[in-house]
Amino acid sequence: MSHFGEQADNHNSAGTLIPSNRWGADVFIDAKLVERNLSDIKSKIAPCKPRIIGVTKYYGLSSIISGYEAGLRDFGESRAVEAVEKIQALPEEIHKNSTFHFIGHLQTNKAEKVVKYFDIIHSVDSLKLAGVISEAACRLNKREKILLQVNNAGEEQKFGYDADGLIKDFPEILKLSGIEVIGLMNMAPLGASEEVLKKTFGGLRELRDELEQRFGVKLPELSMGMSDDYEVAVKEGATMIRVGRKLFT
Repeated sequence: MSHFGEQADNHNSAGTLIPSNRWGADVFIDAKLVERNLSDIKSKIAPCKPRIIGVTKYYGLSSIISGYEAGLRDFGESRAVEAVEKIQALPEEIHKNSTFHFIGHLQTNKAEKVVKYFDIIHSVDSLKLAGVISEAACRLNKREKILLQVNNAGEEQKFGYDADGLIKDFPEILKLSGIEVIGLMNMAPLGASEEVLKKTFGGLRELRDELEQRFGVKLPELSMGMSDDYEVAVKEGATMIRVGRKLFT
């Protein structure tokens, strides 16, 4: 039983049901399960110690609470309205001591809500979106940390910059006062071979290095790797990995 008590379900403080995930209603997730899975992930990537982001977007409130009890402090969500309801419903200790990452495609009309509740946005894929985020952050008197999403696998169904587009927009993005660019993010093709994974993740690292050298900036973060490919991503330099299924099931 969670020491955070009855909040470990998928209802907010007003008793309203948080929209269910694609697998149906929230199922309680045991912190011991998450702890075992987290230990297994860490052992597979040792001695590297990237930031492990628990992707809770398909799970209810108990995934965040149990993840926190297992030692996680970083949580990733991708649906703004549903995610904000979860964050608002969390016990104060978890809300205060956790970092919330927005990892999904962000529509400009949701930017202010996301900036208000999230610490880092991983999925900034245009100068226009960066500008909207910057304006929202200035209104909220904060400087939002962002990563620029790159689609260097060239998949038409995915969002993100190509290398040339990013290099073109990068100087203008750096001028925006309400944001701090801390790195790059990408997603590898589903079911890709290890060779393709290495090329995709290694290519993002090389693009990061080029941007640092060309523009004289530091971009310390590389957000890459998910449940099926995080081990390869870490070998290629990931500093953040986004893991859901391998943590919570």
